[in-house]
Amino acid sequence: MKTYLYTYLCSAILALVITPIVIRLAHKLNVMDYPNARKVHKKPIPRIGGLAIFIATTTLVIIMLFLDNAIGQAFRAIHIQIFTLLATGTFIFTIGLIDDLAAIRARYKLLAQIAAAVVLCNAGVEIRTLNFVGLFTINFGYLSFPITVFWIIAITNAVNLIDGLDGLAAGIAAVTCAVIAFFAFQNGQPLMVVIMLAMLGSISGFLFYNFNPAKIFLGDSGSMFLGFVLGSASVICATKTGTVVALALPALALGLPIFDTVFSILRRSLSRLGIMSPDRSHFHHRLLDMGFRHQHAVIVMYLVTVMTAGLGMFMMITSGSAVIAVFLSVIMLIILTFRVVGAVRFREIVGQLKHNKVILTEAKRNQDIFEKTLLNLKEASSFKHLWQLVADAAEKMGFCEVSLTTTARSGRIHKFTWRQSDCRLEQLELVTMKLQMNENRFGMPMNIETKLPANGSLESTGRKMMLFGRLVDEYNLSFLSTKTKQNSFKEPEPGIQKTKTDIPVYTTNS
Repeated sequence: MKTYLYTYLCSAILALVITPIVIRLAHKLNVMDYPNARKVHKKPIPRIGGLAIFIATTTLVIIMLFLDNAIGQAFRAIHIQIFTLLATGTFIFTIGLIDDLAAIRARYKLLAQIAAAVVLCNAGVEIRTLNFVGLFTINFGYLSFPITVFWIIAITNAVNLIDGLDGLAAGIAAVTCAVIAFFAFQNGQPLMVVIMLAMLGSISGFLFYNFNPAKIFLGDSGSMFLGFVLGSASVICATKTGTVVALALPALALGLPIFDTVFSILRRSLSRLGIMSPDRSHFHHRLLDMGFRHQHAVIVMYLVTVMTAGLGMFMMITSGSAVIAVFLSVIMLIILTFRVVGAVRFREIVGQLKHNKVILTEAKRNQDIFEKTLLNLKEASSFKHLWQLVADAAEKMGFCEVSLTTTARSGRIHKFTWRQSDCRLEQLELVTMKLQMNENRFGMPMNIETKLPANGSLESTGRKMMLFGRLVDEYNLSFLSTKTKQNSFKEPEPGIQKTKTDIPVYTTNS
Protein backbone atom coordinates (compact mmCIF):
# COMPACT_ATOMS: atom_id res chain seq x y z
CA MET A 1 0.00 0.00 0.00
CA LYS A 2 2.90 2.36 0.71
CA THR A 3 4.13 1.88 -2.85
CA TYR A 4 0.74 2.91 -4.20
CA LEU A 5 0.60 5.97 -1.94
CA TYR A 6 4.14 7.04 -2.87
CA THR A 7 3.35 6.59 -6.56
CA TYR A 8 0.34 8.91 -6.34
CA LEU A 9 1.99 11.57 -4.18
CA CYS A 10 5.27 11.66 -6.08
CA SER A 11 3.58 11.98 -9.48
CA ALA A 12 1.28 14.72 -8.13
CA ILE A 13 4.25 16.67 -6.70
CA LEU A 14 6.24 16.19 -9.89
CA ALA A 15 3.32 17.54 -11.98
CA LEU A 16 2.98 20.51 -9.62
CA VAL A 17 6.66 21.33 -10.17
CA ILE A 18 6.83 20.67 -13.91
CA THR A 19 3.62 22.41 -15.02
CA PRO A 20 4.82 26.01 -14.29
CA ILE A 21 7.98 25.25 -16.25
CA VAL A 22 5.86 24.05 -19.18
CA ILE A 23 3.74 27.22 -18.95
CA ARG A 24 6.83 29.42 -19.22
CA LEU A 25 8.13 27.29 -22.10
CA ALA A 26 4.82 27.63 -23.97
CA HIS A 27 4.89 31.43 -23.59
CA LYS A 28 8.49 31.54 -24.79
CA LEU A 29 7.73 29.38 -27.84
CA ASN A 30 4.35 31.07 -28.41
CA VAL A 31 2.53 27.72 -28.30
CA MET A 32 -0.80 29.26 -27.38
CA ASP A 33 -4.47 28.42 -27.87
CA TYR A 34 -6.06 31.57 -29.25
CA PRO A 35 -9.77 32.35 -28.79
CA ASN A 36 -12.22 31.80 -31.66
CA ALA A 37 -15.96 31.35 -32.21
CA ARG A 38 -15.99 27.77 -30.84
CA LYS A 39 -13.88 28.38 -27.74
CA VAL A 40 -14.98 29.86 -24.47
CA HIS A 41 -11.72 31.38 -23.24
CA LYS A 42 -11.10 35.05 -23.98
CA LYS A 43 -7.31 35.24 -24.02
CA PRO A 44 -4.43 33.09 -25.35
CA ILE A 45 -3.62 30.11 -23.09
CA PRO A 46 -0.63 27.71 -23.32
CA ARG A 47 -1.75 24.44 -24.89
CA ILE A 48 1.00 21.90 -24.23
CA GLY A 49 -0.07 20.81 -20.73
CA GLY A 50 0.15 17.21 -21.88
CA LEU A 51 3.92 17.54 -21.61
CA ALA A 52 3.70 17.88 -17.81
CA ILE A 53 1.33 14.92 -17.44
CA PHE A 54 3.43 12.75 -19.76
CA ILE A 55 6.69 13.45 -17.92
CA ALA A 56 5.19 13.00 -14.44
CA THR A 57 3.38 9.77 -15.37
CA THR A 58 6.12 8.02 -17.31
CA THR A 59 8.86 9.00 -14.83
CA LEU A 60 7.03 7.42 -11.89
CA VAL A 61 5.97 4.35 -13.89
CA ILE A 62 9.52 3.65 -15.08
CA ILE A 63 10.90 4.04 -11.56
CA MET A 64 8.27 1.73 -10.07
CA LEU A 65 8.73 -0.91 -12.75
CA PHE A 66 12.25 -1.71 -11.58
CA LEU A 67 11.52 -2.06 -7.86
CA ASP A 68 12.53 -5.32 -6.24
CA ASN A 69 9.09 -6.19 -4.95
CA ALA A 70 5.77 -7.65 -6.13
CA ILE A 71 5.31 -4.79 -8.59
CA GLY A 72 8.70 -5.45 -10.17
CA GLN A 73 7.86 -9.15 -10.42
CA ALA A 74 4.53 -8.35 -12.07
CA PHE A 75 6.34 -6.11 -14.53
CA ARG A 76 8.78 -8.83 -15.50
CA ALA A 77 5.84 -11.20 -16.09
CA ILE A 78 4.27 -8.96 -18.77
CA HIS A 79 7.18 -6.64 -19.61
CA ILE A 80 6.58 -6.83 -23.37
CA GLN A 81 3.03 -5.53 -23.07
CA ILE A 82 4.00 -2.76 -20.64
CA PHE A 83 6.98 -1.65 -22.70
CA THR A 84 4.75 -1.61 -25.79
CA LEU A 85 2.14 0.42 -23.91
CA LEU A 86 4.77 2.97 -22.87
CA ALA A 87 6.21 3.11 -26.40
CA THR A 88 2.86 3.50 -28.17
CA GLY A 89 1.68 5.96 -25.51
CA THR A 90 4.83 8.01 -26.15
CA PHE A 91 4.15 7.88 -29.88
CA ILE A 92 0.57 9.13 -29.41
CA PHE A 93 1.81 11.88 -27.09
CA THR A 94 4.37 12.93 -29.72
CA ILE A 95 1.73 13.09 -32.45
CA GLY A 96 -0.46 15.21 -30.18
CA LEU A 97 2.46 17.49 -29.33
CA ILE A 98 3.25 18.00 -33.01
CA ASP A 99 -0.41 18.87 -33.54
CA ASP A 100 -0.21 21.41 -30.70
CA LEU A 101 2.89 22.98 -32.24
CA ALA A 102 1.81 22.81 -35.90
CA ALA A 103 -1.69 21.56 -36.70
CA ILE A 104 -2.02 18.04 -38.19
CA ARG A 105 -5.03 17.04 -40.27
CA ALA A 106 -7.52 14.83 -38.44
CA ARG A 107 -7.08 11.90 -40.82
CA TYR A 108 -3.36 11.72 -40.09
CA LYS A 109 -3.96 11.72 -36.34
CA LEU A 110 -6.48 8.93 -36.83
CA LEU A 111 -3.97 6.92 -38.86
CA ALA A 112 -1.40 7.38 -36.09
CA GLN A 113 -3.90 6.14 -33.50
CA ILE A 114 -4.72 3.09 -35.62
CA ALA A 115 -1.02 2.31 -36.06
CA ALA A 116 -0.36 2.57 -32.31
CA ALA A 117 -3.37 0.39 -31.46
CA VAL A 118 -2.30 -2.24 -34.00
CA VAL A 119 1.21 -2.39 -32.52
CA LEU A 120 -0.27 -2.79 -29.05
CA CYS A 121 -2.54 -5.59 -30.23
CA ASN A 122 0.42 -7.39 -31.77
CA ALA A 123 2.04 -7.36 -28.33
CA GLY A 124 -0.85 -9.39 -26.92
CA VAL A 125 -3.09 -6.57 -25.64
CA GLU A 126 -6.23 -7.94 -27.25
CA ILE A 127 -9.84 -8.64 -26.23
CA ARG A 128 -10.14 -12.30 -27.19
CA THR A 129 -12.93 -13.48 -24.88
CA LEU A 130 -15.37 -11.80 -22.53
CA ASN A 131 -17.30 -13.52 -19.79
CA PHE A 132 -20.65 -11.88 -19.19
CA VAL A 133 -20.70 -12.44 -15.41
CA GLY A 134 -21.38 -16.15 -15.62
CA LEU A 135 -24.30 -15.88 -18.03
CA PHE A 136 -22.35 -16.62 -21.19
CA THR A 137 -18.91 -16.15 -22.75
CA ILE A 138 -18.15 -14.62 -26.13
CA ASN A 139 -15.07 -15.70 -28.05
CA PHE A 140 -14.37 -12.99 -30.61
CA GLY A 141 -11.93 -15.04 -32.67
CA TYR A 142 -10.64 -13.14 -35.69
CA LEU A 143 -12.81 -10.15 -34.69
CA SER A 144 -10.80 -9.61 -31.50
CA PHE A 145 -8.14 -7.59 -33.31
CA PRO A 146 -10.43 -4.99 -34.97
CA ILE A 147 -12.64 -4.79 -31.86
CA THR A 148 -9.64 -3.98 -29.69
CA VAL A 149 -8.33 -1.37 -32.14
CA PHE A 150 -11.77 0.24 -32.36
CA TRP A 151 -12.14 0.34 -28.56
CA ILE A 152 -8.77 2.02 -28.00
CA ILE A 153 -9.35 4.57 -30.76
CA ALA A 154 -12.89 5.29 -29.52
CA ILE A 155 -11.72 6.01 -25.96
CA THR A 156 -8.79 8.10 -27.23
CA ASN A 157 -11.05 10.35 -29.29
CA ALA A 158 -13.79 10.50 -26.67
CA VAL A 159 -11.38 12.05 -24.16
CA ASN A 160 -9.95 14.29 -26.87
CA LEU A 161 -13.37 15.63 -27.92
CA ILE A 162 -14.60 16.34 -24.38
CA ASP A 163 -11.67 18.69 -23.77
CA GLY A 164 -13.72 21.86 -24.21
CA LEU A 165 -13.74 23.51 -20.78
CA ASP A 166 -11.04 24.22 -18.23
CA GLY A 167 -10.26 21.06 -16.28
CA LEU A 168 -13.06 19.02 -17.87
CA ALA A 169 -11.17 16.29 -19.73
CA ALA A 170 -8.52 16.03 -17.02
CA GLY A 171 -11.11 15.67 -14.25
CA ILE A 172 -13.11 12.99 -16.06
CA ALA A 173 -9.89 11.14 -16.90
CA ALA A 174 -8.90 11.31 -13.20
CA VAL A 175 -12.15 9.62 -12.15
CA THR A 176 -11.61 6.93 -14.78
CA CYS A 177 -8.05 6.35 -13.55
CA ALA A 178 -9.38 5.85 -10.03
CA VAL A 179 -12.02 3.39 -11.25
CA ILE A 180 -9.53 1.29 -13.24
CA ALA A 181 -7.04 1.39 -10.34
CA PHE A 182 -9.68 0.13 -7.91
CA PHE A 183 -10.75 -2.64 -10.28
CA ALA A 184 -7.13 -3.69 -10.86
CA PHE A 185 -6.47 -3.71 -7.11
CA GLN A 186 -9.50 -5.90 -6.46
CA ASN A 187 -8.39 -8.34 -9.15
CA GLY A 188 -4.73 -8.62 -8.18
CA GLN A 189 -3.13 -6.51 -10.92
CA PRO A 190 -0.60 -4.35 -9.00
CA LEU A 191 1.17 -3.12 -12.11
CA MET A 192 -2.01 -1.60 -13.55
CA VAL A 193 -2.71 -0.03 -10.16
CA VAL A 194 0.69 1.68 -10.27
CA ILE A 195 0.20 2.95 -13.82
CA MET A 196 -3.26 4.33 -13.06
CA LEU A 197 -2.17 5.93 -9.78
CA ALA A 198 0.84 7.53 -11.47
CA MET A 199 -1.50 9.03 -14.07
CA LEU A 200 -4.04 10.01 -11.42
CA GLY A 201 -1.35 11.83 -9.43
CA SER A 202 -0.05 13.68 -12.48
CA ILE A 203 -3.58 14.78 -13.37
CA SER A 204 -4.20 15.94 -9.79
CA GLY A 205 -1.08 18.11 -9.84
CA PHE A 206 -1.89 19.43 -13.29
CA LEU A 207 -5.50 20.31 -12.36
CA PHE A 208 -4.14 22.88 -9.89
CA TYR A 209 -3.22 24.94 -12.97
CA ASN A 210 -5.86 23.64 -15.37
CA PHE A 211 -9.07 24.28 -13.43
CA ASN A 212 -10.94 27.47 -14.29
CA PRO A 213 -9.49 30.01 -14.77
CA ALA A 214 -6.94 27.80 -16.50
CA LYS A 215 -3.31 28.83 -16.81
CA ILE A 216 -2.63 25.97 -19.23
CA PHE A 217 -4.60 23.53 -21.39
CA LEU A 218 -4.09 19.82 -21.95
CA GLY A 219 -3.82 20.20 -25.69
CA ASP A 220 -4.01 17.22 -28.02
CA SER A 221 -0.77 15.92 -26.53
CA GLY A 222 -2.47 15.53 -23.15
CA SER A 223 -5.99 14.47 -24.13
CA MET A 224 -4.83 11.91 -26.70
CA PHE A 225 -2.23 10.49 -24.32
CA LEU A 226 -4.76 10.16 -21.49
CA GLY A 227 -7.40 8.61 -23.74
CA PHE A 228 -4.99 6.15 -25.32
CA VAL A 229 -3.56 4.94 -21.99
CA LEU A 230 -7.01 4.64 -20.41
CA GLY A 231 -8.34 2.66 -23.37
CA SER A 232 -5.28 0.40 -23.38
CA ALA A 233 -5.33 -0.10 -19.60
CA SER A 234 -8.96 -1.20 -19.69
CA VAL A 235 -8.11 -3.75 -22.40
CA ILE A 236 -5.18 -5.09 -20.35
CA CYS A 237 -7.49 -5.50 -17.35
CA ALA A 238 -10.06 -7.27 -19.51
CA THR A 239 -7.34 -9.52 -20.97
CA LYS A 240 -6.24 -10.60 -17.49
CA THR A 241 -9.67 -11.04 -15.90
CA GLY A 242 -11.66 -12.04 -18.97
CA THR A 243 -14.74 -10.30 -17.57
CA VAL A 244 -16.87 -7.69 -19.28
CA VAL A 245 -16.86 -5.56 -16.11
CA ALA A 246 -13.25 -4.59 -16.89
CA LEU A 247 -14.53 -2.71 -19.94
CA ALA A 248 -17.94 -1.73 -18.61
CA LEU A 249 -16.59 0.18 -15.59
CA PRO A 250 -14.31 2.58 -17.50
CA ALA A 251 -17.00 2.88 -20.17
CA LEU A 252 -19.45 4.18 -17.55
CA ALA A 253 -16.83 6.48 -16.03
CA LEU A 254 -16.24 7.85 -19.51
CA GLY A 255 -19.97 7.82 -20.27
CA LEU A 256 -20.20 11.58 -20.85
CA PRO A 257 -17.36 11.83 -23.40
CA ILE A 258 -18.36 8.56 -25.09
CA PHE A 259 -22.00 9.52 -25.57
CA ASP A 260 -21.04 13.10 -26.39
CA THR A 261 -18.91 11.69 -29.22
CA VAL A 262 -21.68 9.33 -30.38
CA PHE A 263 -24.32 12.05 -30.41
CA SER A 264 -21.94 14.50 -32.12
CA ILE A 265 -21.28 11.98 -34.91
CA LEU A 266 -25.03 11.31 -35.19
CA ARG A 267 -25.84 15.01 -35.25
CA ARG A 268 -23.25 15.78 -37.93
CA SER A 269 -24.19 12.77 -40.02
CA LEU A 270 -27.86 13.78 -40.00
CA SER A 271 -26.81 17.28 -41.08
CA ARG A 272 -24.67 15.66 -43.80
CA LEU A 273 -21.49 17.23 -42.41
CA GLY A 274 -18.10 15.64 -41.86
CA ILE A 275 -17.97 13.75 -38.56
CA MET A 276 -14.95 15.84 -37.54
CA SER A 277 -16.68 19.14 -38.33
CA PRO A 278 -16.60 21.55 -35.37
CA ASP A 279 -19.81 22.74 -33.72
CA ARG A 280 -21.13 24.20 -30.47
CA SER A 281 -23.63 21.49 -29.55
CA HIS A 282 -21.52 19.42 -27.16
CA PHE A 283 -22.79 18.62 -23.67
CA HIS A 284 -20.72 21.37 -22.04
CA HIS A 285 -21.87 23.92 -24.62
CA ARG A 286 -25.48 23.10 -23.73
CA LEU A 287 -24.77 23.67 -20.05
CA LEU A 288 -23.25 27.06 -20.84
CA ASP A 289 -26.26 27.93 -23.03
CA MET A 290 -28.53 27.02 -20.09
CA GLY A 291 -26.84 29.74 -18.05
CA PHE A 292 -24.29 27.75 -16.05
CA ARG A 293 -21.05 29.52 -15.30
CA HIS A 294 -17.85 27.93 -16.56
CA GLN A 295 -16.81 26.43 -13.21
CA HIS A 296 -20.33 25.25 -12.42
CA ALA A 297 -20.69 23.48 -15.78
CA VAL A 298 -17.44 21.59 -15.13
CA ILE A 299 -18.50 20.67 -11.59
CA VAL A 300 -21.86 19.39 -12.86
CA MET A 301 -20.04 17.12 -15.32
CA TYR A 302 -17.69 15.97 -12.55
CA LEU A 303 -20.68 15.05 -10.40
CA VAL A 304 -22.37 13.17 -13.23
CA THR A 305 -19.14 11.27 -13.88
CA VAL A 306 -18.65 10.38 -10.21
CA MET A 307 -22.29 9.31 -9.96
CA THR A 308 -22.20 7.06 -13.03
CA ALA A 309 -18.83 5.59 -12.03
CA GLY A 310 -20.05 5.03 -8.46
CA LEU A 311 -23.23 3.32 -9.59
CA GLY A 312 -21.16 1.24 -11.98
CA MET A 313 -19.16 -0.06 -9.02
CA PHE A 314 -22.20 -2.11 -8.04
CA MET A 315 -21.32 -4.39 -10.95
CA MET A 316 -18.36 -5.58 -8.88
CA ILE A 317 -20.54 -6.78 -5.99
CA THR A 318 -23.40 -8.27 -8.00
CA SER A 319 -23.55 -11.28 -10.28
CA GLY A 320 -25.50 -12.70 -13.18
CA SER A 321 -28.20 -10.65 -14.83
CA ALA A 322 -28.00 -8.03 -12.05
CA VAL A 323 -24.69 -6.83 -13.51
CA ILE A 324 -26.27 -6.23 -16.91
CA ALA A 325 -29.25 -4.54 -15.24
CA VAL A 326 -26.91 -2.14 -13.40
CA PHE A 327 -24.99 -1.36 -16.58
CA LEU A 328 -28.12 -0.68 -18.65
CA SER A 329 -29.65 1.43 -15.86
CA VAL A 330 -26.58 3.67 -15.73
CA ILE A 331 -26.56 3.94 -19.53
CA MET A 332 -30.20 5.08 -19.46
CA LEU A 333 -29.30 7.61 -16.77
CA ILE A 334 -26.53 9.04 -18.96
CA ILE A 335 -28.86 9.29 -21.97
CA LEU A 336 -31.51 10.96 -19.81
CA THR A 337 -28.91 13.50 -18.67
CA PHE A 338 -28.15 14.37 -22.29
CA ARG A 339 -31.87 14.68 -22.95
CA VAL A 340 -32.39 17.01 -19.97
CA VAL A 341 -29.69 19.46 -21.09
CA GLY A 342 -30.88 19.32 -24.71
CA ALA A 343 -27.72 17.75 -26.12
CA VAL A 344 -29.91 15.18 -27.87
CA ARG A 345 -33.55 15.55 -29.00
CA PHE A 346 -35.08 12.34 -30.25
CA ARG A 347 -38.00 14.02 -32.04
CA GLU A 348 -35.54 16.19 -33.96
CA ILE A 349 -33.51 13.09 -34.82
CA VAL A 350 -36.59 11.30 -36.18
CA GLY A 351 -37.66 14.42 -38.08
CA GLN A 352 -34.19 14.87 -39.57
CA LEU A 353 -34.09 11.21 -40.60
CA LYS A 354 -37.41 11.62 -42.44
CA HIS A 355 -36.24 14.85 -44.03
CA ASN A 356 -32.98 13.26 -45.19
CA LYS A 357 -34.88 10.30 -46.61
CA VAL A 358 -37.07 12.63 -48.69
CA ILE A 359 -34.04 14.55 -49.96
CA LEU A 360 -32.09 11.40 -50.82
CA THR A 361 -35.09 9.82 -52.56
CA GLU A 362 -35.65 12.95 -54.63
CA ALA A 363 -31.92 13.22 -55.37
CA LYS A 364 -31.86 9.64 -56.66
CA ARG A 365 -34.94 10.25 -58.79
CA ASN A 366 -33.45 13.41 -60.32
CA GLN A 367 -30.15 11.63 -60.92
CA ASP A 368 -32.00 8.87 -62.79
CA ILE A 369 -33.80 11.45 -64.92
CA PHE A 370 -30.49 13.15 -65.66
CA GLU A 371 -28.75 9.92 -66.68
CA LYS A 372 -31.63 8.76 -68.91
CA THR A 373 -31.79 12.18 -70.56
CA LEU A 374 -28.05 12.04 -71.23
CA LEU A 375 -28.48 8.75 -73.07
CA ASN A 376 -31.36 10.12 -75.15
CA LEU A 377 -29.50 13.33 -75.98
CA LYS A 378 -26.77 11.32 -77.65
CA GLU A 379 -29.34 10.27 -80.24
CA ALA A 380 -30.65 13.81 -80.89
CA SER A 381 -30.37 14.58 -84.61
CA SER A 382 -31.82 18.09 -84.67
CA PHE A 383 -32.20 21.12 -82.52
CA LYS A 384 -35.94 20.50 -82.20
CA HIS A 385 -35.31 16.98 -80.99
CA LEU A 386 -32.76 18.19 -78.44
CA TRP A 387 -35.10 20.90 -77.20
CA GLN A 388 -37.95 18.42 -76.78
CA LEU A 389 -35.72 16.16 -74.66
CA VAL A 390 -34.63 19.09 -72.51
CA ALA A 391 -38.26 20.14 -72.01
CA ASP A 392 -39.24 16.60 -71.01
CA ALA A 393 -36.41 16.49 -68.44
CA ALA A 394 -37.48 19.89 -67.07
CA GLU A 395 -41.05 18.66 -66.67
CA LYS A 396 -39.99 15.51 -64.79
CA MET A 397 -37.67 17.46 -62.50
CA GLY A 398 -40.39 19.95 -61.53
CA PHE A 399 -39.23 23.10 -63.35
CA CYS A 400 -41.80 25.81 -64.03
CA GLU A 401 -40.17 27.40 -67.03
CA VAL A 402 -37.15 27.01 -69.28
CA SER A 403 -36.28 29.44 -72.06
CA LEU A 404 -33.42 29.38 -74.56
CA THR A 405 -32.43 32.31 -76.75
CA THR A 406 -29.83 32.00 -79.52
CA THR A 407 -28.66 34.27 -82.32
CA ALA A 408 -27.91 32.71 -85.69
CA ARG A 409 -25.18 33.87 -88.08
CA SER A 410 -27.80 35.71 -90.09
CA GLY A 411 -28.67 37.83 -87.10
CA ARG A 412 -31.99 36.20 -86.40
CA ILE A 413 -32.89 35.70 -82.75
CA HIS A 414 -34.55 32.39 -81.97
CA LYS A 415 -36.28 31.84 -78.65
CA PHE A 416 -37.66 28.58 -77.30
CA THR A 417 -39.82 28.76 -74.19
CA TRP A 418 -41.25 25.81 -72.31
CA ARG A 419 -43.64 26.34 -69.42
CA GLN A 420 -45.43 23.91 -67.11
CA SER A 421 -49.16 24.34 -67.66
CA ASP A 422 -50.16 24.28 -63.98
CA CYS A 423 -47.43 26.67 -62.78
CA ARG A 424 -48.63 30.12 -61.77
CA LEU A 425 -45.38 32.05 -61.75
CA GLU A 426 -46.88 35.10 -60.08
CA GLN A 427 -48.03 32.99 -57.12
CA LEU A 428 -44.81 31.08 -56.49
CA GLU A 429 -41.46 31.82 -54.91
CA LEU A 430 -39.02 30.98 -57.67
CA VAL A 431 -35.31 30.29 -57.92
CA THR A 432 -33.97 31.57 -61.24
CA MET A 433 -30.78 30.46 -62.99
CA LYS A 434 -29.38 32.32 -66.00
CA LEU A 435 -26.62 30.91 -68.18
CA GLN A 436 -24.72 32.67 -70.95
CA MET A 437 -22.76 30.40 -73.29
CA ASN A 438 -20.80 30.97 -76.49
CA GLU A 439 -20.71 28.17 -79.08
CA ASN A 440 -16.97 27.97 -79.73
CA ARG A 441 -16.97 26.89 -83.38
CA PHE A 442 -19.60 29.25 -84.73
CA GLY A 443 -19.48 32.06 -82.19
CA MET A 444 -23.22 31.85 -81.62
CA PRO A 445 -24.25 32.98 -78.12
CA MET A 446 -26.89 31.05 -76.17
CA ASN A 447 -28.82 32.47 -73.22
CA ILE A 448 -30.67 30.00 -71.04
CA GLU A 449 -32.98 30.87 -68.15
CA THR A 450 -34.69 28.39 -65.83
CA LYS A 451 -37.27 28.93 -63.11
CA LEU A 452 -37.86 26.42 -60.37
CA PRO A 453 -40.23 26.59 -57.36
CA ALA A 454 -38.37 27.28 -54.12
CA ASN A 455 -40.76 25.22 -52.02
CA GLY A 456 -39.15 22.36 -50.09
CA SER A 457 -35.39 22.16 -49.63
CA LEU A 458 -33.12 24.76 -51.21
CA GLU A 459 -30.48 22.04 -51.27
CA SER A 460 -32.73 19.90 -53.47
CA THR A 461 -33.53 22.90 -55.66
CA GLY A 462 -29.84 23.67 -56.08
CA ARG A 463 -29.09 20.05 -57.02
CA LYS A 464 -31.77 20.17 -59.75
CA MET A 465 -30.26 23.38 -61.10
CA MET A 466 -26.82 21.77 -61.13
CA LEU A 467 -28.02 18.69 -63.02
CA PHE A 468 -29.91 20.79 -65.55
CA GLY A 469 -26.85 22.98 -66.03
CA ARG A 470 -24.81 19.86 -66.81
CA LEU A 471 -27.32 18.85 -69.48
CA VAL A 472 -27.03 22.21 -71.17
CA ASP A 473 -23.26 22.34 -70.80
CA GLU A 474 -22.59 18.91 -72.28
CA TYR A 475 -25.15 18.98 -75.11
CA ASN A 476 -25.30 22.40 -76.73
CA LEU A 477 -25.22 23.48 -80.37
CA SER A 478 -21.64 22.32 -80.88
CA PHE A 479 -22.79 18.74 -80.19
CA LEU A 480 -25.43 18.98 -82.88
CA SER A 481 -23.05 20.56 -85.39
CA THR A 482 -20.92 17.42 -85.44
CA LYS A 483 -23.95 15.50 -86.75
CA THR A 484 -24.62 17.81 -89.70
CA LYS A 485 -22.99 17.39 -93.08
CA GLN A 486 -22.53 21.12 -93.54
CA ASN A 487 -19.88 22.93 -91.54
CA SER A 488 -22.39 25.55 -90.51
CA PHE A 489 -25.34 25.84 -88.24
CA LYS A 490 -28.74 25.11 -89.72
CA GLU A 491 -31.35 27.39 -88.19
CA PRO A 492 -34.31 25.60 -86.62
CA GLU A 493 -37.60 25.98 -88.42
CA PRO A 494 -40.47 27.72 -86.64
CA GLY A 495 -43.00 25.41 -85.10
CA ILE A 496 -44.76 24.36 -81.95
CA GLN A 497 -43.90 21.23 -79.96
CA LYS A 498 -46.58 19.90 -77.64
CA THR A 499 -46.77 17.39 -74.82
CA LYS A 500 -49.61 16.57 -72.46
CA THR A 501 -48.74 19.14 -69.83
CA ASP A 502 -46.38 21.50 -71.63
CA ILE A 503 -46.99 24.77 -73.41
CA PRO A 504 -43.85 25.23 -75.52
CA VAL A 505 -43.56 28.49 -77.43
CA TYR A 506 -41.14 29.24 -80.28
CA THR A 507 -40.60 32.72 -81.68
CA THR A 508 -38.28 34.17 -84.32
CA ASN A 509 -37.27 37.83 -84.44
CA SER A 510 -35.48 39.43 -87.37
